[in-house]
Amino acid sequence: MEKSLCVVALVLFLGRFICGAETTTQSFSFLSNYTTPSSVKWTQAVIVEEQSRDRVTPTAETRRHSKTVTEEQPNSTNVNEGNKGIKEEELKDKEDHKIKDKKINLDCPPLGLESLRVDDSQIRASSSQRTGLGPHRGRLNIQSGISDGDQYDGAWCAEFKDKHQWIEVDAIHLTLFTGVILQGRNSIWSWDWVESYKVQLSNDSVDWQTCMNGTEEAIFKGNQDPETPVLGLLPVPTVARFIRINPQTWYFNGTICLRAEILGCRVHDPMDPYQQERGSRDNLDFRHHDYKEMRKLMKSVTEECPDITHIYTIGKSYMGLKLYVMEISDNPGKHELGEPEFRYVAGMHGNEALGRELVLNLMQYLCKEYKKGTQRVVQLVTETRIHLLPSMNPDGYEVAYEKGSELSGWADGRYSFEGIDLNHNFPDLNNIMWDAQEIAADASKVSNHYIPIPEYYTQEDALVAPETRAVISWMQDIPFVLSANLHGGELVVTYPYDCTRDWAPKEDTPTADDAFFRWLATVYASTNLVLANPDRRICHYEDFQMHNNIINGGAWHTVPGSMNDFSYLHTNCFEVTVELSCDKFPHVSELPVEWENNKESLLVYMEQVHRGIKGVIRDKISKQGIANAVIKVEDHDHDIRSAADGDYWRLLNPGEYKVIVWAEGYFPSVRRCRVGQQPHPTICDFTLTKTPIQRLKEIRAKGEKIPKDLQLRLRALRMRKLRASTKAINRRRENQRQRARRARST
Repeated sequence: MEKSLCVVALVLFLGRFICGAETTTQSFSFLSNYTTPSSVKWTQAVIVEEQSRDRVTPTAETRRHSKTVTEEQPNSTNVNEGNKGIKEEELKDKEDHKIKDKKINLDCPPLGLESLRVDDSQIRASSSQRTGLGPHRGRLNIQSGISDGDQYDGAWCAEFKDKHQWIEVDAIHLTLFTGVILQGRNSIWSWDWVESYKVQLSNDSVDWQTCMNGTEEAIFKGNQDPETPVLGLLPVPTVARFIRINPQTWYFNGTICLRAEILGCRVHDPMDPYQQERGSRDNLDFRHHDYKEMRKLMKSVTEECPDITHIYTIGKSYMGLKLYVMEISDNPGKHELGEPEFRYVAGMHGNEALGRELVLNLMQYLCKEYKKGTQRVVQLVTETRIHLLPSMNPDGYEVAYEKGSELSGWADGRYSFEGIDLNHNFPDLNNIMWDAQEIAADASKVSNHYIPIPEYYTQEDALVAPETRAVISWMQDIPFVLSANLHGGELVVTYPYDCTRDWAPKEDTPTADDAFFRWLATVYASTNLVLANPDRRICHYEDFQMHNNIINGGAWHTVPGSMNDFSYLHTNCFEVTVELSCDKFPHVSELPVEWENNKESLLVYMEQVHRGIKGVIRDKISKQGIANAVIKVEDHDHDIRSAADGDYWRLLNPGEYKVIVWAEGYFPSVRRCRVGQQPHPTICDFTLTKTPIQRLKEIRAKGEKIPKDLQLRLRALRMRKLRASTKAINRRRENQRQRARRARST
């Protein structure tokens, strides 16, 4: 009886609410066998008008997945039609800016098939061709392995070709379902997709009701190719627990296969013991930012923290969008002696949007926590010069953003405007070094660092993106020590080398600093809340947990011309790639959770820039820093060089090391340096003495008189050379005499 009274009260309330919205159509519906729990609280889907005055206007990104329930909705829409509708809706929003709350907006997020928030146990189907094509594979944008017929194929595929097949999702909780996004099968061997389908809803998974379009069963338009996501909006959003997709027609030369995402707003029930708030306590701007909004946010951070922030640009994209960098330091704008330089780069692939938002969140977080006096952040900012590039490929991002987080597919926006994959666009220095080592009489004499860029790469007609050129110039201008390149679409941290020897598709290809790179990757992976979860599901078809969620880049797949390898071989900077999420472009509702997943990882990784040894290399007489001095660690076949002021940073694991330093015109210097367990660098300064020849050159260049001490040293040097040459001549003559004796005896 209590439940029945609640239903009556709710219906009366909704009737008054809908009339207030001046609607003539049904706004949403319940299934006929549904009884409303007395504790249900309609927060997202219904009581929008009450909250509208305090509510932030939905972004264009969220509107891509919602329509107002009072307007007549088409059965389905493809990506292009959706974008057109968005633009019309935005124009209408501007015209009606002063007339608010006339309509109910259903900004319903995805349930989480793509993001893996929906568990495999919540998905079932009428039939499956085999295990690798089971219902658990019917997730939007899931990728298949190269081998056909394995356990990880690229869709759910029904065993039978008839109209009685279905895939079902259990939302666990009562949900206002608003739409379905459909995609075909991901495969390099087969073409399969569903061209039309019905949607059925249920509260108990026994009695099902088909979505209606007026008096007829609604037929939703599906796909025309395997990869393009297509959105189908329910004519009447409906509250239920279970939803089924029932294919009606499919590609004539294929079979019933699909990947899907479900859009719906959970009906909040405060009596539900399993309900938990998902979000973040940090007061940050959790939304997707297009180019203009990104600039506004960065500007707002500098206005809030002008003493520790500085915005600069490193170049422009092909379409003229600036590549903005935020610098965070206690003395922004210049390099401080002994202070290491750190960078995060995001958005190399424009559609991998999570890294972009995490970097923007990090800017805000560092600013706010510094103002609060949080010791960890204050220490990080005062001892490190931090550079944050949120969008290396802004042209690509705008393409993905325009389509929306669920409709951009797997590859839209990945490449630059010119169609270049920026992570294959850097000079391939690996093979230059390896080829030189193979032909050299002594491979140890081949340069293992600061390998120059090949001439062909610098030509005007070289296929090098302006974004890549800008980043290379940036790397050359600033003596970066540590970096991470933020990507998406997987959950793993990879480390160099990315390129394999002899073009092997997969092969573990370690650097001379393999142990430290493994440490760096482990630091991020072990502190990431998702990566560190032993019960998590694999994203697509590779189980990285067996490698502790880290892997050598070449052992995953070869990537010639990667930014990681270039950074290591052309500069002093160590860099890893972080694959942040299975979902390349998470829905806006996921951003607070993703920030919490990665916050500690982002901070602790930056702190690793202070491991190893550091110091200043100075001239013994002038005390000035020596630039371009070579720092070699014994048993580490990778050298680094000092910066313009003579300071250097060498990342190393704990241990004792023999360090040799030399520079042109100076005698070498050797020291033993111990690295402790604490995340603080060991100071190892060096003082170099110029060679007499170098001092003589400088004195003659100035036209000065040669000092007596230098004259004596030059004389002693000549005598040593004379003795050495005399010994060599005598040795050669003795060898000639011995050969002559042997010849006469024979």
